[in-house]
Parts: sequence; structure tokens; C-alpha cells
Amino acid sequence: MIRGLYTAVSGMITEEAKQNVVTNNLANVTTPGFKSDNLSVKQFDDVLLYNYDKKVGNKNVRHDLGGLSMGSKIDEVNTYFQQGMLEKTDRATDFGIQGKGFFVVEREGQGGNERLYTRNGHFYVNNRGFLVNDSGYNVIGRNNDTGAVEPIRLNTENFTLTKEGNISVDGNTTYTLQVADFQNYNDLRKVGHDAYTGNNAVNSTDYIVKQNTLEKSNVNTIREMIEMMTVMRTFETNQKIIQSIDDTLGKAVNEIGNVR
Repeated sequence: MIRGLYTAVSGMITEEAKQNVVTNNLANVTTPGFKSDNLSVKQFDDVLLYNYDKKVGNKNVRHDLGGLSMGSKIDEVNTYFQQGMLEKTDRATDFGIQGKGFFVVEREGQGGNERLYTRNGHFYVNNRGFLVNDSGYNVIGRNNDTGAVEPIRLNTENFTLTKEGNISVDGNTTYTLQVADFQNYNDLRKVGHDAYTGNNAVNSTDYIVKQNTLEKSNVNTIREMIEMMTVMRTFETNQKIIQSIDDTLGKAVNEIGNVR
């Protein structure tokens, strides 16, 4: 009975974690470039139950009763990197990637600057003339004059962007967007809701960039709502199991206490 209590509790913990993932997915339905997450669950190793009640001659022998599940546990959170739909906008600083790859942005930190990778191309030119994202991180590109890979400084929102990522101001190509990719997306770790950290980035070649365009979130709202209802039902079922076990234990304790 106590084992059943532990199993139900582990189930509730797992369902609560699932609910957090689903809630975060739904909260970012309108976040450009957001990639939905999915929680993987695995079972604890089953325990084999047996006793020695069975006799053969005058000797007790082992009798296997079967396996007992010890519940489930959280395995890992996986990100679904499928392409989101591209949507036209009226902002020249909105970029959308069609294909593989990530925009490269740079955030400042106490230990130095850190490169992050994102599919969210909702950018703007700040008061210092740099192209930045909503978090204020600098967008990285290659300076076509010096060849340096550095924060893109345009000083204007009047520019054009080619599908290869070349940025031109007054007809002069000044920067080329850095679009990075990775061999194994499972090695990426999410930072916030729309950026990732990763090692061994390479230049992507399988993409085009579109100006006045944003990639929409790839969250499937209907699927997430169904998952939310399933999670809530499973959580409630485990609650009822715990309540039932608690009532049974309470009854057993009271009856034993009344034995004379």
C-alpha cells in the first residue's frame, strides 16, 4: 500500500512538470521563432515480488508473484525545431529564416560577452545605431570592409537585406548576417524563451533570409490544449489514489487501535 502511495506521488510530480512545459508552450504561441518543448518520461525499474509460501515436499521454494511498477520520473525536455510559418510584417528590421540555422546575437556579461543563437528575428536599431534584439543583445554579422565578425552597426533603419543575408545601406553592402547551424540540435540548451547556447557552431548554408518577415512559433495550440487536459485528468487520478490510500490507512490504524 505504501508503495502505491509513492507511485502515485511520483506520477503527480511528473504531471506537474508536464503542465509547466505545456503552459510555457502556450504562453509563447505569439513569440516569433519560438520552438515548443516536450517532456520525456521514463519508468523506474520494476521490482520483482516473490515469496516462499509454496512448498515442495518439506521445503519452501521461491514463488514469483510478478513485477511491481515503482512509478515514473522525468527523463529530459526536448525541443521541437520544426520550421514555423513565415509571416509578412511592415518592419524593415524583421528578419525570418527559411531553412536551417540561427541568428547569432551577443550579450554582455561579467565574465565577457557570450554568443547566443535564436530564430527570433524581431530586431530594431537602438539609439547607438546597433541592430539588436528585444533583449538588447547585439546582432552579429561580418563587416564587409574589415572582414571582422562583430555587432552590426547600421545607424539607420533604411536598408535592404538580400536572401543571402547581405545588408546594404545607400546601395553599399556593409554587413553579412551571421547565420549559424549545428550538427546536433540536442546539444543546444535554451536560454530564456527564444535563445540557445551551443558549442561547435558552423556557418549555415541551407537557408534564405527574408526581410519584413517573422517566423511564427511552431506551437500547435490544439495539441497543447489536449495535452493540458490529459495532464490535469492524470493528476486528478493520482490525487484520488492518494486520498483512497490515506483513507484506508486511517481506517486500519483506527481499527487496530480499537482491538482489545
